[in-house]
Amino acid sequence: MAVSAATQASVGTRVMRTARTGWGFLWGNPKITIGLGMVLFVFLFGIVGRWFRDPDLALMGAVELNKSPSLQYPLGTDSTGRDVLALLIVGTPNSVRVGIIAGAVGSAIGITLGIITGYFRGPVDTVIRSFTDIMLMVPSIFVLIIIAASVRVMTMEAIGFIVAIFAWPRPTRQIRAQVLSLRERPFVEIAKLSGLGELRIIFQEILPNLLPYIVAGFVGSVSGGILASIGLEMLGMGPQRIPSLGSTLYWALFHAAIMRGMWWWWVPPIVILVLIFTGLFLFNTGLDEIANPKLKGALE
Repeated sequence: MAVSAATQASVGTRVMRTARTGWGFLWGNPKITIGLGMVLFVFLFGIVGRWFRDPDLALMGAVELNKSPSLQYPLGTDSTGRDVLALLIVGTPNSVRVGIIAGAVGSAIGITLGIITGYFRGPVDTVIRSFTDIMLMVPSIFVLIIIAASVRVMTMEAIGFIVAIFAWPRPTRQIRAQVLSLRERPFVEIAKLSGLGELRIIFQEILPNLLPYIVAGFVGSVSGGILASIGLEMLGMGPQRIPSLGSTLYWALFHAAIMRGMWWWWVPPIVILVLIFTGLFLFNTGLDEIANPKLKGALE
């Protein structure tokens, strides 16, 4: 059975039009706008803040120890004399970088495995799906602690890759579920009848419709990566000489900042984390409203 070239071209056009419509609608979603604004604020705080505060103050001790907030030190100093504001300016991008590394690696693995299992199915699907389910049941924090304790030289990049070990199972399941649905759609059947190869069908017909789910999975992996890295750092498993939000909280607990009333040491990093997680949550929720047909009616 032959399919005309016009019909074949219309298939890809329709898919790409659908993807473009979804992304255009994305920017009109208030949750996505607010979420991106919160994340952008935190990002600019870590980048632009270096222009107004010497980053070296986060690495070397200041003149006074345990100094409360003042004009000279807006967020005071810690028990080693470091400027807490400088710590946050330097440490925030480091913590976000860990999440991005974990999210990128986890999403890349999840997308690849999800498409393979969902599109081709068969024995490969059974093996990968079973292994994915096992990984989801493993208590990840204990495994991450063991791995982190075994690494001699710990860097922020190393933490990112360690956390990525458990960042791929959930995106794999989400992408697989969507591919299983998409492969049965009429436009995929038409593409097969028109003679398109498997790889062209995946990249031209399947992937454009997966973009909202891919971005949502990446955002979720970034959030989980930041949270996991904070947990490891607060247990003393992170780099000791590289400022980050987790290490700032670790040293605040180590020096009993809460008991000593040094709120300026532990409250600001918690506020930044709340902004990050709330922003990512709102962004993910907005994407879910776009990608999930059951929620679209609530937006119209």
